[in-house]
Amino acid sequence: MSKLYCLLTLFLIVSCNDINDKRPNILFISIDDLNDWNEPLNGSNKVFTPHLKEFSRESVNFTKNYCASPGCNPSRASMLTGIHTYNSGMYSNYQDWRKVPTLSKATTLPEIFKENGYFTAGAGKIYHYSQVHPDSWNEYFPSQKQNMPRNYIPENAPVNMTPFEYMYSAFDWADLPIADEETGDYKSVDYISSFFKKDIDKPFFLACGIYRPHLPWYVPKKYFDMYPIEDIKLPILQENDTADLGDRAKELISRGGNYHKNVVENGKWKDAIRGYLASISYADAMVGKLIDNLNNSKYAQNTIVVISSDHGWQLGEKMHWRKFALWENVIRTLLMVKVPENISSLKSGSRDGGEVTSLTSLLDIYPTLLELASIKSETDLDGKSLIPLLYNPELKTDRKVITTYDFADYSIRYDNWHYINYVDGSEELYDLDKDNEEWYNLAYDNEYVNLINGFRDDIPKSPTILPEESLIKLQEHHIPPVISREFYFSDERREWLKRFNK
Repeated sequence: MSKLYCLLTLFLIVSCNDINDKRPNILFISIDDLNDWNEPLNGSNKVFTPHLKEFSRESVNFTKNYCASPGCNPSRASMLTGIHTYNSGMYSNYQDWRKVPTLSKATTLPEIFKENGYFTAGAGKIYHYSQVHPDSWNEYFPSQKQNMPRNYIPENAPVNMTPFEYMYSAFDWADLPIADEETGDYKSVDYISSFFKKDIDKPFFLACGIYRPHLPWYVPKKYFDMYPIEDIKLPILQENDTADLGDRAKELISRGGNYHKNVVENGKWKDAIRGYLASISYADAMVGKLIDNLNNSKYAQNTIVVISSDHGWQLGEKMHWRKFALWENVIRTLLMVKVPENISSLKSGSRDGGEVTSLTSLLDIYPTLLELASIKSETDLDGKSLIPLLYNPELKTDRKVITTYDFADYSIRYDNWHYINYVDGSEELYDLDKDNEEWYNLAYDNEYVNLINGFRDDIPKSPTILPEESLIKLQEHHIPPVISREFYFSDERREWLKRFNK
């Protein structure tokens, strides 16, 4: 009996290990502030992203994918909890997502993998800066208290952009006299790559945050050399483009010290774009190194790879810089997924080189990875599984995708339409098939009344209020997040904004 019991136990152990071995590994790569100026999305300017381009040939590229918010913190918090901003109250960079009651109770994406027997490790910016979450990880680099490795800062910083009042201090760029190996992102990539050489007795969930092209654009000189200044193309501006915009949109353009005015007056427009492009190519090189290290490992045939960015960026379009707006090239963002063959939920694997033009959201990553790993969530998620599109990228879906900025600014993407509804009641409507630069606001054209009424009906009727206990202390250059319509029109907010009107 004892011998039979031992044999049965051994059989069960071997069977369990066999099941574990067949569960897919996950490599999740997040690139910060990457707009559509990359080859998979065919954006403006001639940019060199050979590694992203190569990966797009072996993955499914979601070409009309959108963030939940054009801010790092709310975008990442929603993506990693599967809960949209208007259902959580997490709207702003100036919140601590861990103090948002709904999110403090949520199970994060890496955490649910950890709870289901996965080894989880991360490096770099996955959650927002110092808002770390040790429950998500078995290990983290540089540590569970400091999630981002230190980056090289020139001694004479700021190098290129003369500071103006209320400017974000990192709004600068420089070609560095250092090698890739001395940069922070390289160290994150190196750390995550180290696991590919190890014998890990569990399936793994590895996350690598590539910080560039987030400001400051400090990257090795060789990436600047790829972009001669005379080859830089400026965004095309339409004369009187902002004449058909409301007060809220105009505020988003000029506030924070009016970046466009200062960049242009300093003669730095092309130089700044060069810094951004150099940083994109640097980030691409870091992604390439990570993918190459995976492909040369024993884990290559059983690892799902996801590459995404938290949101886009503007460099003078509509005379606007940075993120924090709801126009198309701020909310449209990279998402590529590669699933190897023989994963139980997708036996054929994803379609090599597939392009999806149906609308999708970063919120879809959470339910997709759970289904691919045969893990069930005990809570409702706001995204949709992408498995049908990974199997058939040509599949057309009828879907509206909502993006929020602050408490009551909404973008709705549907088919070729982009509708924006602001907290002050102003609206924008663009036909992207005819007007991909979003120059002609159709919101006040009687021809589109029924269409606009339909979009108005899609705006969340009872969005979760921003919980004030989650707010962090504002710095001088920050903009108070809108926590209600009343606050938007309040004297308190008007007084704060006066500083930017000097």
